[in-house]
Amino acid sequence: MARVRDNSGMDADSYAHLARSDHALAPDACAALAARAAALVDVDGLERSGDGSATLLWRDEHSEGWLNTWWAARDTGFHDHDGSAVGVHVLRGVARNEGLVYGAARRVRAYGAGESFSFPATGIHRMDHEAGAVTIHVYSPPLRAIGHYELEDGELRRTSCAADEPTPPSAALSAALG
Repeated sequence: MARVRDNSGMDADSYAHLARSDHALAPDACAALAARAAALVDVDGLERSGDGSATLLWRDEHSEGWLNTWWAARDTGFHDHDGSAVGVHVLRGVARNEGLVYGAARRVRAYGAGESFSFPATGIHRMDHEAGAVTIHVYSPPLRAIGHYELEDGELRRTSCAADEPTPPSAALSAALG
């Protein structure tokens, strides 16, 4: 999946105005902002090539917003946002969110078009997007890096990734969780 594409056709000024804030946002505020940004997207007018793309809608000192198209199914693997809270709004299709839990049953929640959710800056989670899903993700503060989690020789390992690079599925970790 291409991580960043040009946002031509998007009204960058409208997104920047919508996101204007004088402070970092709490997780629920990120989700609310993602929902407001979704109202500016013409989903039917989106380019539908390749596996999907991520378009940076805005980035300022307090938040950033991404429009993600998932034309092919995509599992992000377990990851963290290196201290950034996230709010997600689903415009089309289904996206599943699963926080990393230990000693308890897995908790996977599916979100459909028109639904939003958030995740704390300290959390570790994975998302599984069905083919055709379209989402907006708002991070606050803006992403610096992403930590990807996987089991290696039975030990949980975190690998730091660039904020604009997709993370792979966590096959061994997911299998161990059952």
